[in-house]
Amino acid sequence: MAFPFLFLILLSASLASSKSTLTLDYYAKTCPKFEQIMQDIITPKQMATPTTAAATLRLFFHDCMVSGCDASVLISSNQFNKAERDSDINLSLPGDAFDLVVRAKTALELACPGIVSCSDIVAFATRNLIKQIGGPFYNVPLGRKDGLVSQAAKVEGNLARVNFTMDQIIPMFESKGFTIPDMVALTGGGHTIGFAHCKEFSNRIFGYSKTSEVDPTLNPKFAERLQLLCANFTTNPAMAAFLDPITSNIFDNMFFRNLLRGLGVLASDQALVTDPRTKPLVEKYARDQAVFFKDFAKAMEKLSVYGVKTGKDGEVRHRCDAFNAIKT
Repeated sequence: MAFPFLFLILLSASLASSKSTLTLDYYAKTCPKFEQIMQDIITPKQMATPTTAAATLRLFFHDCMVSGCDASVLISSNQFNKAERDSDINLSLPGDAFDLVVRAKTALELACPGIVSCSDIVAFATRNLIKQIGGPFYNVPLGRKDGLVSQAAKVEGNLARVNFTMDQIIPMFESKGFTIPDMVALTGGGHTIGFAHCKEFSNRIFGYSKTSEVDPTLNPKFAERLQLLCANFTTNPAMAAFLDPITSNIFDNMFFRNLLRGLGVLASDQALVTDPRTKPLVEKYARDQAVFFKDFAKAMEKLSVYGVKTGKDGEVRHRCDAFNAIKT
């Protein structure tokens, strides 16, 4: 039994060593204008396209939960490889986030070529966008390298689907070292400013069961609004609904308050209210925004260093959608 115990110690030491190479002032000498350049891209982009914050947070989450925060979700597929961004669950990732990363990378390559990783760009942009729309500040240590692998086959089982139950979602997070409060806080943070396409919740508002057209856990008037919004979703698949219909572009605790009133759009969101492991957290965050912000910031700091690549385990890509060398 000594070997497994020793393995866990070595694994823990390896992870700690990896994270210790990240620092808050990583680019102070190599790219001193990093933060200013990033902010010059982020601020006008969010003002011009208010969905940018939600899009970037979702991109960041989808990246980190699959093999760590290494910008592997940005890689485009080629004839040799089907990349993460082309897995079915990632096909709906909004273009606003990809556009922001391209703009930031272009500006940084002009100022300090070959220095700033795409994974650092995504992590830093996510934090600053959250802060810009009212969310909490949290530290983002820098120095990540971009991953060398991006495969669509690695995505399944690492990202929750909209019809997952808490029995499926909680173990998924726990396997990566995240607690139930981490999971609920991260979900609330992403969904207080997020949106979902009608096809992702149409089964809750059209022909739900033999006895009910609509999921009875939905607020009836809200269900009617969703039905009107999504009436033509089969011919217009771009139709979408905000996951927080009250304050969709403000980072706050309204998502949790909505859940308690039957205003949860996704089945997986509504499950947060019905499961005894998560309902107390929904109620706590609905009552106290400061507590939610504190737990969200803590969870985001943990997420931002999950599975990071450093040293020879990664590279600084010349462009964010392609490896520096073609992978065959």
